[in-house]
Amino acid sequence: MSEHHHKETFVTKYIFSQDHKMISKQFLVTGMFMGIIAVLMSMLFRLQLAWPETSFSLVEAFLGSHQTDGIMDPDIYLALVTIHGTIMIFFVLTAGLSGTFSNLLIPLQIGARDMASGFLNMVSYWLFFVSSVIMVISLFVEAGPAASGWTIYPPLSALPQAIPGSGMGMTLWLVSMAIFVASSLIGALNYIVTVLNLRTKGMKMTRLPLTIWAFFVTAIIGVVSFPVLLSAALLLIFDRSFGTSFYLSDIFISGEVLHYQGGSPVLFEHLFWFLGHPEVYIVLLPALGITSEIISTNARKPIFGYRAMIGSILAIAFLSTVVWGHHMFVTGMNPFLGSVFTFTTLLIAIPSAVKTFNYITTLWKGNLQLNPAMLFSIGLVSTFVTGGLTGLVLGDSALDINIHDTYFVVAHFHLVMGVSAIFGMYAGIYHWFPKMYGRMMNKTLGYWHFWITIVCAYGVFWPMHFIGLAGLPRRYYTNTNFPMFDDLADINVVITLFALVGGAAQLFFLSNFFISMYRGEKATQNPWRSNTLEWTTPVEHVHGNWPGRLPEVHRWAYDYSKRIDANDDASGFLHGEDFVLQTTPMLEGEIPS
Repeated sequence: MSEHHHKETFVTKYIFSQDHKMISKQFLVTGMFMGIIAVLMSMLFRLQLAWPETSFSLVEAFLGSHQTDGIMDPDIYLALVTIHGTIMIFFVLTAGLSGTFSNLLIPLQIGARDMASGFLNMVSYWLFFVSSVIMVISLFVEAGPAASGWTIYPPLSALPQAIPGSGMGMTLWLVSMAIFVASSLIGALNYIVTVLNLRTKGMKMTRLPLTIWAFFVTAIIGVVSFPVLLSAALLLIFDRSFGTSFYLSDIFISGEVLHYQGGSPVLFEHLFWFLGHPEVYIVLLPALGITSEIISTNARKPIFGYRAMIGSILAIAFLSTVVWGHHMFVTGMNPFLGSVFTFTTLLIAIPSAVKTFNYITTLWKGNLQLNPAMLFSIGLVSTFVTGGLTGLVLGDSALDINIHDTYFVVAHFHLVMGVSAIFGMYAGIYHWFPKMYGRMMNKTLGYWHFWITIVCAYGVFWPMHFIGLAGLPRRYYTNTNFPMFDDLADINVVITLFALVGGAAQLFFLSNFFISMYRGEKATQNPWRSNTLEWTTPVEHVHGNWPGRLPEVHRWAYDYSKRIDANDDASGFLHGEDFVLQTTPMLEGEIPS
């Protein structure tokens, strides 16, 4: 029973904790710290893009020997872009989002005492922490951190002598990512086993909240695809350190012919993108699941098309493993194969559209509670639609060739994956903060945070589509040597101004988060009047989540505004309230939703 457990010390409670609630906080705070580093990097390279010949004391302070009189060196520019992308995609949006909310919500929403293995859960976090530390250490290597883009394509990543960022910084990147993959796999297996085996009495799979479906399927995608990234990284380590030629052939450096024969960098691209595209949905699905829960709760309506939403999650998971080739249309791919990948890519738009239409239909005529969590959820729907539409262009092989590796691609994936997932993460933090810390976040600061962030997000990435269509290549340190891009310089200034304001706006969130943790208004047990099981646990965290017996589930998670007469909106609520906890038994004659 939950009352009988050993006394915890500071170390076992806060550091090497095996309690899923504490581990979720560890993932969140570590992810936030890594996010701050990544945002600061983006500020630095945006300054370079807007004012390429201008000296900045900020650049001088942060970059040390990698700048000259306050102007960053070209090598460090690519390194900043590389580490920014790596941290945001893996350390913030994969571990920070999935690690936080899968850990927090899976046991609470399925009615379990904890994860299937608390020890493996702890190991998963500490591997993530070690991976994060190694990635941060790589920033201080004398020659600079990894500098071959977050996709680390060979030969830049495979030849230590290629550029300064190909040396020790690249080695540390590979070690960090290998440990990160181990952390992700341990966590994903734990999530899958917990959902399958530890659901409480009455919690059938068709009664699970959509958050749990999203975390469950995300874990399955991770188990299928992350080992492929690990194998790609291991072969890259062999090429770098042991003289193999998996990715290298006919290489010349400074007039010297290297001995490598028979390899192909396109092999690496296949292996990388077999993880790389499922990774988009490893990042997105948890955010979409969180949004489903928050929109239904704050619209005071049942989620529209529950089974269709589950079907769309499963369809996205399957299709995400057969679309990776659309990242490689310019590699000399057979045109027939290109048309196959075009077909599967356009096909994945269907389940994505199902989710979007179901969100909009759930919002339609709802009794909307526009708190910060709801605003970020609606913001996610907006960026998911606008970013997704440009994906239709990039998914077509004939159209993609013209805009491949331009700022159009940067704009697309930042909106559809980056901003959407971050909005889902913010929505989840505002919504479940009372469950994590027993206090409420400040609403006014939340509103300021949302409105400045969404305006700046569109201010940054909307103009990028147009400079991309004009042909401006991504990853260039400066465009001043290309007269045809002179007219686009002012747009880069506007983008940078929005980026700086948007980055500064995150101070509203950080101050709100840490101050509310200690001084926020004390939360009630169920502040959002929500149906799911986590709101039946005590406000004060207890070992095993529920004192006494585990709850029994009698209904699905979305019985909001259930009327006595289902066809008459003027009739009273069936249970006297506009929400019905999943633990509430069905009334005699009540029709299950």
